[in-house]
Amino acid sequence: MQGGLKGFHHIANDIFRGRRDERWQARFTHTGAKQRIIARAAANSLLTVTDTSPRPSLPPALLLLGPTASGKTAGALSLARALPLEIISVDSALVYRDMDIGTAKPSAAELATCPHHLIDVVSPEDAYSAARFRADAVRLMAEISARGRIPLLVGGTMLYFKTLHDGLSDLPPADAALRRAIDADAAARGWPAVHAELAMLDPAAAARLAPGDAQRIQRALEIVRLSGRPLAENYAIREDDTLPCRLLPMALAPSDRSVLHARIAKRFDAMLHAGLVDEVRQLRRNYRLSADLPSMRCVGYRQAWEYLDGAITYDELHFKGIAATRQLAKRQLTWQRQFRETWPSLVELDCLRPDLADAIRDTALQLLAA
Repeated sequence: MQGGLKGFHHIANDIFRGRRDERWQARFTHTGAKQRIIARAAANSLLTVTDTSPRPSLPPALLLLGPTASGKTAGALSLARALPLEIISVDSALVYRDMDIGTAKPSAAELATCPHHLIDVVSPEDAYSAARFRADAVRLMAEISARGRIPLLVGGTMLYFKTLHDGLSDLPPADAALRRAIDADAAARGWPAVHAELAMLDPAAAARLAPGDAQRIQRALEIVRLSGRPLAENYAIREDDTLPCRLLPMALAPSDRSVLHARIAKRFDAMLHAGLVDEVRQLRRNYRLSADLPSMRCVGYRQAWEYLDGAITYDELHFKGIAATRQLAKRQLTWQRQFRETWPSLVELDCLRPDLADAIRDTALQLLAA
């Protein structure tokens, strides 16, 4: 373990050598905090860490992914109190302004713990794509690293993590006029009819989509019409996927799904009591929104919209909101299983362990030292 312990000392010292912001060094070294973290990481070693291999040339970026209600925010903030981090949100709902309760947006006190990025960046009237996320994240990682800090990408939008890791296909950009034409056609004939049109142009793409999946049908038909090629051919053409950092991924997963489900129900109850319905009512008043917009398709917001339209009762809102959140968590965990196969460096932690914050911190230190 001696080599590994040297590795921990090396990274702890190296992180703070020459830092522009001396507050981080003072925070980390005060009352022996550095020695305690190193000792804990060494004692609870989850990885074999040595300092015999050459150090990578790219600066590090930590990743923390997991299903909803798994403790990502608390773990990230605990990590931010130990290391010089800036957090990049990897969440397709947190990008929207004035959507605070239903997205479990960090509080003002939590946001003050360290700099946060990609929160409150677009209007609920607008869309925010995986391509835009990747461009923003790559830029932010480079800027944060240049400031002598470590990017920490935290969230549960697994498509964004996949896009970051695998890169993007060279797809044609969104065409607002074409999208309006597709939407008008769907309003007149229904999405199943538009799906049938897609099946004529690209049978393979249509076969993968449900006839009522409006968002994906619209984008698939848009790409096929603009490019004149089937969707699979478009996805085979890759953009430059160069990253400014080496990715060090950690994932949270529950050892008992029933405990996660109980957390989800408790959190959705808390959102309702905190005023989720009033938040959606205010959003409808202040913005030009529709139920088809990506912001209003977010879990919780979709069900609150249906309730305000009189389509469901309050009890149905409660039931459907919890059920939809559980389905979201299931999809997120399915993504993570796929990541374990394609992302060998991913370290998975039980999100139900009582010492989760310590485990995240120790694992991060080991990944940084490797």
